[in-house]
Amino acid sequence: MAGERVPSSSSTAPAQAGGWARWWRHAWADEGRLRRALDGAAMDRLEARVGAAERGHSGEIRLCIEAALPWAPAWRGVTARARAVALFSELRVWDTAQNNGVLIYLLLAERAIEIVADRGLSAALSEADWQAVLQPLQAALAAGEFERGLGEAVDAVAAQLRARFALGADARDVDELPNRPRML
Repeated sequence: MAGERVPSSSSTAPAQAGGWARWWRHAWADEGRLRRALDGAAMDRLEARVGAAERGHSGEIRLCIEAALPWAPAWRGVTARARAVALFSELRVWDTAQNNGVLIYLLLAERAIEIVADRGLSAALSEADWQAVLQPLQAALAAGEFERGLGEAVDAVAAQLRARFALGADARDVDELPNRPRML
């Protein structure tokens, strides 16, 4: 990731300290729990929703869902934000032509959501804009409705991208990132 790219982030969960309680929460949140929360059909629907949401603007949206942090980072107190920023880089969300990639990250063990945007979008959004994106997602996560919440977040981010990076009538959208959600 280039040094001048400073992603912005919005979160629904406070930073967590390390320790036994957090470590156990992450130890019990395995891949099976993730697959029960979001099965193959849900993943297919989310993939289609991302594809549809990317029409009409030049931005790129990437979903990443993780059951739990590995044990060492969970113990050390690595936050969902720190993990999301690392994945933003690892998944190359920053590497879009117009610097307008967005990562929506869900850490299931903590029901924490992070939205990390590249500088092209983050410079254009206010805190109120981010809260408008997060508000419906917070309610859905609290209710355990992960697919609905992620889908609404995708739609809200797409609305922000359309407002700032709309494609002209004759412009063609190039799909720079995979639409399939990444499960870790």
